[in-house]
Amino acid sequence: MIHPPTIDWFSISTILVLLGASGIALLGAVLVPQAHRRVFAATVAGLGSAGGIVTSVWLYVDSASGHRVIADGFYRDRWTALAQVILCATALGTVLVSAEHIPNDHIAEYFALLLAALAGMAFFVGAANLMTLFLSLEWFSIALYVMCAIDYDREGSLEAGLKYLVIGSFGSASLLFGSALVYGATNRIGFVEIAHAVGRSGLHGDVLLVLGVAMIVAGLGFKMSAAPFHMWTPDVYEGAPTPVTAFMSSATKVAALVLTLRVFLTSFPQEAHLWTWAFAGIAVASLVIGNFAALVQRNVKRLLAYSSISHAGFMLIGLSVGTALGGRALMFYLVPYSAMAFGSFAIVAARERELGEPVTLDNLAGFGWERPFLGVAMWFFMFGFAGLPLGGGFVGKFYVLAAAYRHGWTWLVIVGVLATLVSLYYYLGVVRALYMRPAESLRVAPVTGGAPAREVLLHAAVGMALTVSVGSLVAVGPLITLARHAAASLPF
Repeated sequence: MIHPPTIDWFSISTILVLLGASGIALLGAVLVPQAHRRVFAATVAGLGSAGGIVTSVWLYVDSASGHRVIADGFYRDRWTALAQVILCATALGTVLVSAEHIPNDHIAEYFALLLAALAGMAFFVGAANLMTLFLSLEWFSIALYVMCAIDYDREGSLEAGLKYLVIGSFGSASLLFGSALVYGATNRIGFVEIAHAVGRSGLHGDVLLVLGVAMIVAGLGFKMSAAPFHMWTPDVYEGAPTPVTAFMSSATKVAALVLTLRVFLTSFPQEAHLWTWAFAGIAVASLVIGNFAALVQRNVKRLLAYSSISHAGFMLIGLSVGTALGGRALMFYLVPYSAMAFGSFAIVAARERELGEPVTLDNLAGFGWERPFLGVAMWFFMFGFAGLPLGGGFVGKFYVLAAAYRHGWTWLVIVGVLATLVSLYYYLGVVRALYMRPAESLRVAPVTGGAPAREVLLHAAVGMALTVSVGSLVAVGPLITLARHAAASLPF
């Protein structure tokens, strides 16, 4: 006789809200007239994302003592809940931008996919065993593959979807094969049970286990777009619809990094001497490749894609040390980074709509004067990316470098500082293109369609991102407290 597990429905309330909203948005594709479909689907998606924020905050408050639920397959704790808050907030901003920038064809399906991907990520960050991890990974990845190619009238969108599908499949295969090797070595799939089996059976240094750990590192490296697993990132970010790029640039980073730290701290504490150094090496590679490749980019979306690779390196510094301070630094860093990454791509979407062509440093000229609010927001985001004290990016970088220094890895601090100095060139280059470069050297492109569109919802989304970015510098204390309480859920 099969005894079904007891289900803590409240622990998955965020996921249920998002799935419910996704289903309603999908029904709108059939039942709602074409003329009202955009408003209906965007409203449902916005309410679903806002509902996800509410339930995640409630879970954070109500889950001080973290534990596993649903047959020990899912974590109900503050680490999961805070990550879900960041994901749902990013999705809410994406809904606002998408409502004005995604073509009418399949608009309801687009918002249904956005909510489905978000639900998969919300499930992913709380995974407590290898099966839940892989299934939730495929859940949100498949939705993202379709979203990248949803503007199928553009060759670049189809190409982005195909590249993401093919290369993402390699990452998923690596993760699955690594999980199989770990299961073969330990006969367990639960994170906690894997650690117990390694300690009890003396599997420390076992060949199957080490190979499995290495392949899991590679599989998760693909999802966080860290070097040398980054090859898909510039092409996919450039080709996908810009609102989709804005969502991916922040949400996938949050999901992958939050889950990665939990997996390795919980499942492989005995192998910490291997995976900490592995992630430190990946961090250095990401910083070097991301920053130096960004120096020669003219396309702004590709420049921001390489910037995201370099920031994956900074966040991996906090992850690689494997300490409580590193965990707090990682969670704090994700808050301003998500806001800055989303906000910068949203601004690119506005310029792209004006020009009707890809945004480059050349045709960005004059944008800061034509759209003052968006121009100011963009240089705030660029300065924040560079680690200048105009937003939480400054505190985030300081925090992860402090964690590395406290761990005794001064060399990693030096690499991070040098990478920051290199990044100043291309971040300030974007600001210079906005305001300071002479028109005769730029051959300013005419704005199509006369005056810029009002884009009220996009301005609201950028305003939210700017508030979070600057607010994370103003309200450092409360955010650090939230990150500390969340990190207390992990077994440091």
